[in-house]
Amino acid sequence: MKHRTIAAALTAAAALTALTACSSSDSSDDKPAAKAPAYEITHQDDSGNQRRVTVEVTSNKDLRAVFDDVAGKLTDDAGWFVEINCKTGGTAKVDNRLANGRKAVGSIGAATTGLAEGKSDFQVNEGRTCPK
Repeated sequence: MKHRTIAAALTAAAALTALTACSSSDSSDDKPAAKAPAYEITHQDDSGNQRRVTVEVTSNKDLRAVFDDVAGKLTDDAGWFVEINCKTGGTAKVDNRLANGRKAVGSIGAATTGLAEGKSDFQVNEGRTCPK
């Protein structure tokens, strides 16, 4: 009985130490997220394992912040594909794609996107701008 009590106490102490170690943070790494410029979601799938979100913006400024804002609101288990287009400069058949991103929500999202669960990636199409 004495050995069980000691083992339980050591286990509890180790768990508390692990929780305390995980909760510490270095304030130098804490940066406020960039505020997203105005954007409009023009399409968003609401079913399926692979879903598309189309976003329109008026400039190519802070596209990462736009993606982060949109991706932060995607919570359904799915593989999300985010297209960021310029509101102007495209045609009926060809949009003016400024950037693309993916987000994996849950195991279905991971399988669909090829990313780890909860991860995302983002890529700007260099050299693209919105006409003035």
